[in-house]
Amino acid sequence: MALKRKLLRVTDLRQNLKAALADQGGGSSDFDLNPDLAVPGGRTLRPAGVLVAISLVEDAPRVILTKRSSALKHHPGQIAFPGGKVDAGDADVTAAALREAWEEIGLPRELPEIIGHLPCHETVTSFQVTPVVALLHEPFEIRPEAGEVAEVFSVPLAHLLDSKNYIIESRSWRGTRRHYYTVPFGPYYIWGATARMLRNLAGAMQR
Repeated sequence: MALKRKLLRVTDLRQNLKAALADQGGGSSDFDLNPDLAVPGGRTLRPAGVLVAISLVEDAPRVILTKRSSALKHHPGQIAFPGGKVDAGDADVTAAALREAWEEIGLPRELPEIIGHLPCHETVTSFQVTPVVALLHEPFEIRPEAGEVAEVFSVPLAHLLDSKNYIIESRSWRGTRRHYYTVPFGPYYIWGATARMLRNLAGAMQR
């Protein structure tokens, strides 16, 4: 009986995600909350893919995230999805996200059930990031990439789908005031592009 209830919950979640991702809104950008921040002219956006992996192994769905190493030159210590830029050998953004997830956290490429894509997100660092939404039905041995990933953790999907948990904060950036989304969870300060993409998922699921 418990297994049947779980299968029904998984089916409902899969259907709800597919419906939400099919009803695509516009993309988002790090510039959304900062109308006074000049968008660089003539910029070339580099494609990237990140994996929004929703684990169904525990009693309630959880989203897998990473904490970047504090030794990294770019975005040290920040919370991020597994993922990165599209390399020449990647077929598309989904392939890039799966490859990076394998390299960063040891997630086997064949394990995720790909559900679809969220709208692209443009970063101030000139990446066009496509969030690839997937379900994980089985556990795997987490293997953080040495020197790049300090920690792998998960956050309840219910927490991330509740729009009341999102806060707009600001800080000084390159001499201007930059506003951004945050969605704190326990000791983890999830902010910036990662929080914005999660906010897009929450909005899509609420439409």
